[in-house]
Amino acid sequence: MELGPVPAEVSDAKVVMGRNTGTGRGTMVSTAAARGVLRGRARPLLVEAGLLLVLFAFYKWGRTLVEQGPGQAMSNAALLWGFERPWLPSEVAFQHWALGWEHTAFLANVYYVGVHFPGTALLLIWLYARHRSSYARVRNELVALTAAGLVVHTLFPLAPPRLAGIGAVDTMLTVGPSAYPAAADGIANQYAAMPSLHIGWALLVAVAVVRTSRSPWRWAVALHAPVTVLVVVVTANHYWTDGIVAAALLAGAMALLSAAGSPTAHDDRESGHRTEVESRDDELVPA
Repeated sequence: MELGPVPAEVSDAKVVMGRNTGTGRGTMVSTAAARGVLRGRARPLLVEAGLLLVLFAFYKWGRTLVEQGPGQAMSNAALLWGFERPWLPSEVAFQHWALGWEHTAFLANVYYVGVHFPGTALLLIWLYARHRSSYARVRNELVALTAAGLVVHTLFPLAPPRLAGIGAVDTMLTVGPSAYPAAADGIANQYAAMPSLHIGWALLVAVAVVRTSRSPWRWAVALHAPVTVLVVVVTANHYWTDGIVAAALLAGAMALLSAAGSPTAHDDRESGHRTEVESRDDELVPA
């Protein structure tokens, strides 16, 4: 009975073992080779993890750089509030309408606190593990967007609606959970509402998943962006304009990186970094 061709991996392993039968050298060679492969794969992963940790630390530190104090942030809030009224709906009116439903405040707070960082981290993990050819591009877009956002935070400190004295309810204070516990008062900068990096990162998650996956579930993941827009307004953490500016910064970052020759899926495939599992476009790990 014919069993068919022997897989190359098995054949190669037999050759190694056959040449070293009785000496134990075959096992040692195989083990050493496996360790080398693991080290080769672990090193770039550790480098990427380190880079992202540095980005996170820079993000948290950068949000504390506003030196003008709450006075300037409150003045900017009054300016923005007046600018919005002729052409955008009132954030306060929308919030009061949304809070008419039971549990809206709590659910919005949980989403605001619990999805922002984990959702973005899951996107990066999914890309690195399943769609390596798209990872570098999205990572660079995330870094560029965050850096641009921190510059705007510094140049235009802005009190969020919940602190601006315009009648918005601070749902994190009245209901919880809060993204700004009392212990973090000296660390977290609550006057950095412009732009909304919650919205910016959510838009990047949506764009990256839709751009990368072919699964119909990608559209469900893309809902993260509009849901985040509603959540940041219901919790009175941002104005509509904060999201508009974040979207503009993301679009600008993508355009500049593309013009500068930032890695794309095609570039990475040419470099031989495309993983085998990426070809399964009908599969999607939630991001």
